[in-house]
Amino acid sequence: MPDTLKSIAVLTSGGDAPGMNAAIRAVVRKGIYHDLKVYGVKRGFEGLIHGEFREMNLGSVADIVHRGGTVLMTARSPEMKTQEGQQKAIEQLRMRGIDGLIVIGGDGSFRGAQALSAQGIKVVGVPGTIDNDIAGTDLTIGFDTAVNTVVEAVSKIRDTATSHERTFIVEVMGRDCGSIALQAGLACGAESILVPEIPFDLDDIITKLRRGHRRGKNHSIILVAEGAGSAYKLGEDLHTRSGFDTRVTILGHLQRGGNPSALDGVLASGMGGKAVEILLAGESDMMTAYVNQEVTGVPLSIAFGPRRPFNRALYDLAGELAI
Repeated sequence: MPDTLKSIAVLTSGGDAPGMNAAIRAVVRKGIYHDLKVYGVKRGFEGLIHGEFREMNLGSVADIVHRGGTVLMTARSPEMKTQEGQQKAIEQLRMRGIDGLIVIGGDGSFRGAQALSAQGIKVVGVPGTIDNDIAGTDLTIGFDTAVNTVVEAVSKIRDTATSHERTFIVEVMGRDCGSIALQAGLACGAESILVPEIPFDLDDIITKLRRGHRRGKNHSIILVAEGAGSAYKLGEDLHTRSGFDTRVTILGHLQRGGNPSALDGVLASGMGGKAVEILLAGESDMMTAYVNQEVTGVPLSIAFGPRRPFNRALYDLAGELAI
């Protein structure tokens, strides 16, 4: 362990994701195990700029591993995008003698982390976002739980769709990435899955619905990622052009909440612990990543590179199974 590393801080930034608390717990307890002083920063970069620090102990993270959300809370921070805001953050860290910072969040959070690293702060990013849209890692904390939340919700919606012989359009999160829609749609047997990566043809959707109706299918589920188009506009057009009784459900922030799945709990714990190990090794400007079923460290810059290609094979399979 480098002689200079005596204390670290951890914060959560951007949208909350199930498993963030497990990651916080791992950072705090791994740090204390290695005789580090660990600080929690409340309200993300906004709290960092304004000095909202509290020293953490073992009891600070007791009984949080199974809880959703983030006990450190989170907030957007436009000020962190400015040089003045970044300098305030650096001053807060140096004033307390903090040698390393762990940032749990998504793309925007990592940009703030990278800005601090460029100015001499030892920083490690931990990818926590339900969208699973960070390059360089196969999974991000919260994605698996969000998919399971959607599958559970659609299961309940399908009961109503069946009872009333309706077509339900269910909108899920995913402005630029359709991973939640794809995996949840395949898992729950959606008749159509609409994602921002692949244009859709309403005529094709109607043809599929009519084909199912002719063989006696009296209900359908269409899963649409928010970035693929307005669910309400799609519902209106579908009803006008096909005559099917159509309803729309927006799942929204429901997908961010809830206790983390076992996979997310294990992933978050592994990533939190790995982040501390990276700082202990004297490294910086890194992020934790889940690659080939192993938690590892990769350069933070990879997070801003090309994302993994959309899984077209899985998308095509979902379409083939929904004939």
